[in-house]
This record gives sequence, structure tokens and C-alpha cells, in this order.
Amino acid sequence: MSRASVLTAYVQEAATAPVLLIGDTASARARARFTIDSSNFDSAAILTMEEAGEDVGRMASLSAIWLEFDERPGKGGRRLLERIGEEAARFSAGVIVSTPMDHLDEVLLWLGDARVELLVDAEEVERLGALTLAASNLRSGAAEGANETSDARLRQLSEEVSRIAATLARLGTASTQPPLSPATMAPPRGDVPNVPAEALRAMIRARRLRANYLPADLFADPAWDMLLDLLQAELVQHRVPVSSLCIAAAVPATTALRWIKAMTERGLLVRRDDPHDGRRVFIEMAPATSASLRHYFHDVGLSAI
Repeated sequence: MSRASVLTAYVQEAATAPVLLIGDTASARARARFTIDSSNFDSAAILTMEEAGEDVGRMASLSAIWLEFDERPGKGGRRLLERIGEEAARFSAGVIVSTPMDHLDEVLLWLGDARVELLVDAEEVERLGALTLAASNLRSGAAEGANETSDARLRQLSEEVSRIAATLARLGTASTQPPLSPATMAPPRGDVPNVPAEALRAMIRARRLRANYLPADLFADPAWDMLLDLLQAELVQHRVPVSSLCIAAAVPATTALRWIKAMTERGLLVRRDDPHDGRRVFIEMAPATSASLRHYFHDVGLSAI
């Protein structure tokens, strides 16, 4: 049985409440409708961004709220994203936001740090998986002391959609240490070793060239690839938008976003809005993360990696 059919069967079993579907274009609404219909959920309503208005958070008995974007968020879409960003934690339903890569930075800017299932140019199996996870939020909240077997089953299925989903969940909760203190982007000072920019660039290039000779999925290491890219940007004093960092991760954008979210929640990365362009969000390393990387490369030597 394929991953998509396994997920569809699970969602069909769990589908007890409808999904509110909101799209910015007719094609966006049709695409989301196809995913919802494939999973055997019912649509509570199919709305434009403007029609959704202020009622989105007050609709009862929903399994999920699905926002599908084709275009850059307009006024209605921005207002809706902002409201979800502010109130998602109080919604009884899980929230899914699907967007093309071209508009990712602006969608993130208006969403803020909201806990949503964010999809970027996602394939159908990822979309089904996101619906499964979003709907599970409702079931988990409704049943105190949820059955451990059901929870394990859900996690196993979500791993099929994104092989690192369970790892990310652990990253978000495993650390009991307080988060690192974010600061403005600047090279670490004091006794922190310097890292030669040319040597780091050569290392990154060598890692990327492996995909020309061997299957790329053998080397998937998105957290490390993103940290290397951020360190290189720091060395040359460049800022890195979220969309660019997703590309550097060399994994599907939806997977990269989960890693960015997990590392940001742990204080390893810092998110900053672009003061000059309201459509972009930058990601930086926290100073302690940068210092740790620099000490690591100093201790082992770039040539050894």
C-alpha cells in the first residue's frame, strides 16, 4: 500500500468533523478541495480570503482550517494570516496554510510564530499528512489522556509523509535548558575563533556536488546544511530570507520549514522581519550558536569535515 493510500485510510477513519476551506483564487480552492475530498472529510464551507473575515475563529466543530494561496497575499489574506498568527493557539481546529515558494516569506511575515502546518509547493502525500496532523490537534484536545497507541500510530504515519517529523517533535521538547538569548546579527567577539570564508564556501560546494554522483537523499542533513549556510552568510554580512534558507537545506521546503521552526524554538536560530521590505523574514544564528560552530571548526579543522 502506498504512503498516500495509508494516510488516506487513516484520515477516513478519523474524519468526524468538516474542514473550513479558504482560498485566494478559484484554482487554489479547487486544489484544496481535491485534497479534502480525497481524505473523505467534508467541507464546512469554501470561502475566499475576504469572505472568511472575522468568523474563521468562531466556527465550531471543525477538524481543520485550510488556507490555500496561489498569489501574493492581498489585503484579505494578510488580515486573515495576521489573525491566525495572533489566535491560532486558541482555535479548536488545527490550521493548514499552503503557499508557493515565491510567497513564503510574506506568508511567514503575517503568520508570525503561529503553530500551523505550513506547506510549500507540497505534493499530495504531504498535503494529506498535514491534514492528518491538523485534525489530530482537535482529537488530542478533546480527549484527555489520549491513547498512547493512537498517538504512536499518528506519529508513524506522519513520518511516512516527512521522515523527520518525529525528530522535529523531539527537538522541540527534549531540551530542558533555557533558550539562548537572541541578539542582533554580528560576528562573535572575544576569543571566538575565525572561520575562513573561502574554506567554508569550498566545503558547502563539495557537499552539494555529491548529488551529481550519488542519490541526494542519502545525504539529507537539513539542520547542518542550514547552519553552514547561515555561518557563511554571517561571515560576509549577508542576511538570509527564509525562502533562501529552505533552498540551502536541500530537502523539500515543508521539511526545511519544520527544521527552521524547531531550531528557532530551541533558541539556536533567530527570526527577524526585514525593516526595509515588509514581504520578507530573515533567519540568523543566535550568537551562542555561531560561537559553538566556530569553536567546532577550529577544533576539528575544516579539512577534516
